[in-house]
Amino acid sequence: MQELIGTGVALITPFKEDGTVDTNGLENVVNYSIENGIDYLVVLGTTAESATLSSNEKQLVIDTVISCNNGRLPLVLGIGGNDTNKVLNEIKTRDLSSFTAILSVSPYYNKPTQEGIYQHFSTIAKSSPLPIILYNVPGRTSSNMLPETVIRLANDHSNIVAVKEAAGDIVQAMKLIDGSSDDFFVISGDDMITLPMVLAGGAGVISVIGEGFPKEFSQMVRLALDKKVDEAYRIHYKLAPAIDMIFEEGNPAGIKAVFKKLGICGDTLRLPLVGVSSGLRKRIEGFIDTL
Repeated sequence: MQELIGTGVALITPFKEDGTVDTNGLENVVNYSIENGIDYLVVLGTTAESATLSSNEKQLVIDTVISCNNGRLPLVLGIGGNDTNKVLNEIKTRDLSSFTAILSVSPYYNKPTQEGIYQHFSTIAKSSPLPIILYNVPGRTSSNMLPETVIRLANDHSNIVAVKEAAGDIVQAMKLIDGSSDDFFVISGDDMITLPMVLAGGAGVISVIGEGFPKEFSQMVRLALDKKVDEAYRIHYKLAPAIDMIFEEGNPAGIKAVFKKLGICGDTLRLPLVGVSSGLRKRIEGFIDTL
C-alpha cells in the first residue's frame, strides 16, 4: 500500500449558492490538489459534508472526481457509519473499481465499547474487497478507538492496512506506531501534529489544510519522510496559524473560506453548518495575502 504514503487530502464538496453540488468547483479542487503535489485523494470523507448528501449526490461526487482525476492519483473512498449493516450494504453495492482503499470512520453517536468497535470493523473487513483504513476521530464520534483495538484489528485482518489517527494525542499516535507492524500505516488525521507524527514513524497524513495549501503542506510531509527536520519545521510554523484558523469555527467552513479567497470555488455549506464569521474570514484572507 505504498500509495498511502505521503499527503492525501479529504476533498470538500463545493455547493452552488442554491445548495446543489457544484461539479465545476469540485473539478477545480481536484486539479488544484493534483497540480500542487498531493499524493492521493479521499472522496466522501467527513470533510465532504457526506452526512448531508443524498445517495444520488454521493454518486455524482464520485463520478466527478473519477472523471477529473483520470487515473492521475490513487483514490480512497469514505464508507463508514454507526450502522454496521448499512456500511456493509454500501460496500457491496458501490462500484469500487476506481479506488485503492476504503476509509471507514469509527461508529459515532452509539458510543460502542472497544469490543463493539472491534466487532464492527472485523465484520466489515470480512466483506470488503478493498483494503481498509480505520478512522479514529473521537472529537466527532464521542468514543476513542484505543491503540490496543487498532493493533488487534490489524493483526487479525490483513486487509486492515492503516489508521487515520485524529485523536490529537501524540502519545497515542506513538503507541500506535510503536505497537503495529512495519507494513501497517499510521496516518495523521490532525494537521497540527502531522509533522511530529511523521518524524516518529507515521506514513503521512490525510489533511484538510493540505487541500488549501497543497504545495507547501505536501512538501513539508516529504521533507519529514526524508527526516529533513529543520526544513520541515520551517514550513510547519509558516502554516500553523492557518491550521488554527480553518478549524476555529468548524470544518469545512474554514477551508471553504480559503478556497473562496483563492477563487477555486464558493464557500456555501449545508445546514446545520454555516460559513465563517466576518472576523475570521478577514484573518484567513490576510494570511493568504501575506503567505
